[in-house]
Amino acid sequence: MITPSPIRIGVLGAAAIVPMALTNPAGSVPEANILAIAARDPKRAEAFARKHKISRVHQTYEDLLDDPDIDAIYNPLPNSLHAEWTVRALKAGKHVLCEKPFASNAREAEEMATVARETGLVLSEAFAYRYHPLTARVKEIIASGELGKIKHIEAQFCFLLPSPNNIRFKYELAGGALMDCGCYPVSLIRHLAEAEPVVERAEARLFAPQVDYKMSSDLSFADGRTAHLVCDMLSPTLFRSYLKVEGDAGKLRVINPYHPHWFHWLTVNGCNGKFSGRVKNENVYMLQLRAFIKAIRGEIKLNTDPADAVGNMRVIDSIYEKAGLKQRGT
Repeated sequence: MITPSPIRIGVLGAAAIVPMALTNPAGSVPEANILAIAARDPKRAEAFARKHKISRVHQTYEDLLDDPDIDAIYNPLPNSLHAEWTVRALKAGKHVLCEKPFASNAREAEEMATVARETGLVLSEAFAYRYHPLTARVKEIIASGELGKIKHIEAQFCFLLPSPNNIRFKYELAGGALMDCGCYPVSLIRHLAEAEPVVERAEARLFAPQVDYKMSSDLSFADGRTAHLVCDMLSPTLFRSYLKVEGDAGKLRVINPYHPHWFHWLTVNGCNGKFSGRVKNENVYMLQLRAFIKAIRGEIKLNTDPADAVGNMRVIDSIYEKAGLKQRGT
C-alpha cells in the first residue's frame, strides 16, 4: 500500500495561536507538513520559521498563495481579514482551514462558502472542539434519551483579558466578545440542538463604541427548546467555560467543553443514574488537523463546513442586531 504524500500547509501570519493550533500538533501528525509562512513583517516570519522549523518564508501573503508546492492554507489573521484571504487562497487552488470566527458577518461567510463550492476545495472553520470525543459523547447522551426531552441548553465562555490594546477589542478588526469567545457557545448550542435558533434577546456591555466586552443572549428553537449564552472578555472570574443541558428526565453539565484537552469534567444525572468523569483525552488541535487532512483526501465530510459556518455567523449577526449594535465589517 502506497502512503499518500503529506499535505503541505502554508501559514498566513505569525499569530500567537499558530504554535498551539497548528505547528505543535503537526509534530504528531505525519500526514501534515508545515511547509511555509508569510507575515506582514518578513523578519517576524523568519524568526517564527526558525523557531518552529518551517522551511520556507515568503515575503508577502500573495507570494505564499502563489507557491505551487502548497496544498492548503491555515488562516489565523485578524477576523476582519478572514474572508479576503480565504477567498484569495481558494481562488489560488488551496484548501483552507480558517480560524474562528469564520468572517466578519454572514454576508462575507456566504461569499466564502460560494467560492469553496465553485472551486470544489475544502474550507473548514477551526472549531477544534467538534473533533474531540467529549463532544461526540455529549451528543450521544442527548440522542440516547437519557436526559428525556431536551428543554434548555446553556453555554458560557468567559475569561479576563486585561489588555485594552488587544485586537479583540477593535471594531475595525471585527472584534468583540461575541466574535472572539462568544462564537464558541453559539457553535456548541447549534451543534447540540441540530437546528438553527431565533435570537429572542441580547444585551451587550461595551468596552468602546460598538465593541462588546460581554454579551448575553436568549435563543429559542421551533420545537420549543430554549438556550442561553454568555461570553465575557473582562470576566470577574478568571476563567469560566461550561455547558448545561436540561431535559425533562435529567441534566448534563460539562466544565470546559471548548478546550477539553486542557482539562474537562462531565457530569450526567439522568435515567441511567449518575456519572461524573472524563472522556478519553486527546489534543483537539491534533484531531482537527487530522480531520482536515482526511477531508482533503476525500475520506470524510467535516461538520465544520462552510454551511455550518454561515449558520453561525447568521446567529452572531442577529445577536448583535438584538443588542442594538452593528454587524462587524459594516
